[in-house]
Amino acid sequence: MVYKPLSHITRSGISMIIGLTGENCAGKGTVAEYLKTKGFLYRSLSDVLREELKAEGKELTRENLIEKGNSLRAEHGPAALAKKTVERLEEGTDYIIDSIRNAAEAQEIKSLPNSTLVYVRAPPEVRFERMKARGRESDPQTFEEFQRLEAREMKNEDKTKQSLVEAFEIADLELENIGSIEELHKKIDELLGSL
Repeated sequence: MVYKPLSHITRSGISMIIGLTGENCAGKGTVAEYLKTKGFLYRSLSDVLREELKAEGKELTRENLIEKGNSLRAEHGPAALAKKTVERLEEGTDYIIDSIRNAAEAQEIKSLPNSTLVYVRAPPEVRFERMKARGRESDPQTFEEFQRLEAREMKNEDKTKQSLVEAFEIADLELENIGSIEELHKKIDELLGSL
């Protein structure tokens, strides 16, 4: 992986960047889908992982994605996925950047001009019900298993691993997603109005 310096993005070159962080099934994807209807282009730090796993012929499981992310961060630094994603941004475009999972990634996105980091959140019980509803085989089947998986991702002293809590702590805004889709869309519209 070779990284371009951030200087290829100028303050006037990008209209707006909204970074998304949050727990699994909090609604980041739903927020991103709505922002796409407002003209934002979608980028995910996980796309870098999917490309790497595909090139290696590995299955795109949550475990493999986490392992590959930790490996790339260990090799190229804690902000490796964010830097690789930033390389792909073009001037004159609004972006949503999803899957920000540690403080270094969050700071990398926040260092971009015209950027805002949003923490999308919902209670664990609500998120587990959403996970069950989507019906993926690789998802945890019990609430206890769901909580164990989350605990591994939440806080980590190793800066090359996921540490979601640290990303949440430096977010500019919080967006609670516990109501209807219409309520969420209204909150997003209000957020855009405030930016």
